[in-house]
Amino acid sequence: MTHRPIATPGSDIAAWWASAVVYQIYPRSFADANGDGMGDLLGVTARLPYLQRLGVDAIWLSPFYKSPQADAGYDVADYRQVDPMFGRLADFDGMLRKAHSLGLKVIVDLVPNHTSDEHVWFQQALAAAPGSAERERYMFRPGKDQVAASGDGNLAPNNWKSIFGGPAWTRTTNPDGSSGDWYLHLFDTKQPDLNWENPEVQEEMRSVLRFWLDRGVDGFRVDVAHGMVKEAGLPDWDGVAAMVEGSADAGHLPDAPGAHTEAVEPHTAHHSYDGDVHSGNEGGHQPVSPLHPPSPFFDQDGVHEIYRDWNRVLAEYDGDRMLVAEAWVEPAERLARYIRKDEMQQAFNFDFLLAGWDAQRMAVAIEDSLEAAASVEAPSTWVLSNHDTVRHTSRFGLADPTTFPKGIAAEDEQPGAGLGLARARAATLVSFALPGSAYVYQGEELGLPEHTTLPAGARQDPTFFRTNGIERGRDGCRVPLPWKSGEPGYGFADAHTGGLSSDGVSSDGGSGHLAPAAPWLPQPESFGELAADRQDGVEGSTLELYRSALSLRKSHGLGSGSFCWADMHDPELGVLAFQNRDVLVIANMGTAPTPVPDGYRVELSSAAGAGAAEPAFAEPAIVGAATGTTGSRATASESGALAGGTVAEGAPTEGAGGALRRVLADTAVIAPNTAAYLVAG
Repeated sequence: MTHRPIATPGSDIAAWWASAVVYQIYPRSFADANGDGMGDLLGVTARLPYLQRLGVDAIWLSPFYKSPQADAGYDVADYRQVDPMFGRLADFDGMLRKAHSLGLKVIVDLVPNHTSDEHVWFQQALAAAPGSAERERYMFRPGKDQVAASGDGNLAPNNWKSIFGGPAWTRTTNPDGSSGDWYLHLFDTKQPDLNWENPEVQEEMRSVLRFWLDRGVDGFRVDVAHGMVKEAGLPDWDGVAAMVEGSADAGHLPDAPGAHTEAVEPHTAHHSYDGDVHSGNEGGHQPVSPLHPPSPFFDQDGVHEIYRDWNRVLAEYDGDRMLVAEAWVEPAERLARYIRKDEMQQAFNFDFLLAGWDAQRMAVAIEDSLEAAASVEAPSTWVLSNHDTVRHTSRFGLADPTTFPKGIAAEDEQPGAGLGLARARAATLVSFALPGSAYVYQGEELGLPEHTTLPAGARQDPTFFRTNGIERGRDGCRVPLPWKSGEPGYGFADAHTGGLSSDGVSSDGGSGHLAPAAPWLPQPESFGELAADRQDGVEGSTLELYRSALSLRKSHGLGSGSFCWADMHDPELGVLAFQNRDVLVIANMGTAPTPVPDGYRVELSSAAGAGAAEPAFAEPAIVGAATGTTGSRATASESGALAGGTVAEGAPTEGAGGALRRVLADTAVIAPNTAAYLVAG
């Protein structure tokens, strides 16, 4: 790989979204203002000062619409109403006003591929006759064997499988009690797919867009953006699709109903550092589709006309409104089609998310993503975790930190907490330093791990039940956040029990309310040490690292900057190094310390301090800057060196386990599992 500048034409786009840092809020699990154990919109409003202080530019809220909650709100019964569990429409309006007053943009989720089976349209369809206008809004079909004078319609229209496991078709019962047509649901049975060839569906979604744009939202995250259009004729397909990529290495996936393995998902093929895609020991560059043979219901060309239409709707409004696509599409060139100038503004970069903790894979993902985005003159995005994936803090602590399990249970391999956190902190510095927009999933700024020991009885994800528990599901990354270590639920209901101080972190004391209900999912004990109040203001904590990195990103203009691999970039040795404006970024993913190049000083390092908010690391080798000797973490701490940093001579330290003051300017090496920002001088 040559060390040449890589085009980043999106860097000259003035719109706010081109370089924004967006914080994803999963409303169920962010903050509880009424004490019922479920997060809500008033809880979001109460915590907005915390997000402003964190340094993000926008928030994205997962669905809060009226819903029976079969899939945590991604089964929408009314696109224009707030579900009572989250509050009222007036609460949303108040939250939006508060966010805008703090300088935060607001993006809301849009779920256009399917509705809830409790949506009034679907209820009308069930009550109507086959072939009626009401049924034409959805994908109703007769059974494959239902022809004149032959067959009784007992065979599903085709052999498609649900993303959540099991068949993708469910048969209805006619009003007279007889067996009727089948309806398509690529996800849960309670999520019937809309028919996007129907003009009434198209006009309804335009109306939904305008409803929220009129209220002042700044953009939409489009769920399953690659899935609305199906291939004509709905042909049989022998592949098995996945919403989120999985790994057969996890041990518990194969042979499950609806489980997904590398055998049927060649987009998990090994990507080599030279840019080739290899299957086995042979092969050249193969820009394969994520599904092979290509899926008849994902990434059909017809979806692009939908987004051209929506682009025209957004253009009716001022303020640089935006669309961001959730589209699990490969190769990067194919994903780039979603962000052409007359379509969406952004698409999630899942290649980067899937690269794992591996310098070669990450380097390929970065270069491919930037070049593909440049081909359509758009900025790229960078994301490491979301509400559908095992948190990267835990993925990076697995024996193979490039695997991508579909949830983790107590009987599965348990991640190394300290090692995973060290790598996650380093990967965060990489993502924040890349030009384009960055997305943060709630709680990652606290270094939260996946809850890997949730009891089966506590799980709620439909994927867990539709695969008989073979797929562990997504509950482990959706656990309510810990705000205050000493309170019930770690302060999840702080806004209810005592109000919040102006910093949006701490409580200002109890107010006599009844004790709040337990959070809707149980929290692991480790959350107590990682609560926001334990990290707030603690040097070296993950929360303070995020605040510092986001401040530095803004002050150096990295989001709208440039990109060039640095001379010391050497992925084969585990060193990822690139230049953005005046900042040199080095991530050491190898096993040996990396020296700081002459003429540079470390401005910020991911190496953790020894504050109480940080779990112990797994004894990596440490190099003392002054002596060049190696030793364990404990030895290094005693002698003044810490994970690639040094302590200035005479600098005070606090008692055992207390905060250790580091002088980054004296750092001589970057230890394994560490990233750093360096500037000349």
